[in-house]
Amino acid sequence: MISYQDVIIFILSKAYQRVYGIFKSRLQPYGLTPMQGLVLHALYEEEGLSAGELGKRLSLDSATLSGVMDRMAESGWILKNVKDDRRVLNIRLTDKALSFRDKIINDTEELNQEILSMFSMEERLLLIRMLKDLRK
Repeated sequence: MISYQDVIIFILSKAYQRVYGIFKSRLQPYGLTPMQGLVLHALYEEEGLSAGELGKRLSLDSATLSGVMDRMAESGWILKNVKDDRRVLNIRLTDKALSFRDKIINDTEELNQEILSMFSMEERLLLIRMLKDLRK
């Protein structure tokens, strides 16, 4: 019989908890959750995305993304603008978000390196590829 400690859901959930906790503590000074940090990261890469496009890129359903964006708008990180077609919500970064851009990107890159530092370069690439393959 397989031990619960060898069940993939257990292994992945414990790894997720560790990584999430590290990201959460690093983003706490900004008043951001890890998910809000990912939303910012996606918007830093391409500002002005529609809510639908942002949801696709982050693999989030509209209800989850809506709640995240509502809290980000309330805390001054994003602006939600309705385009000509009232069904399309356009997301823009505020001056606050833009002023923290370099710091948040650097913190995220440092965190990635910190978390992956226990692995060789080959192992890092393999781990990332395998995790991406699991998402499919």
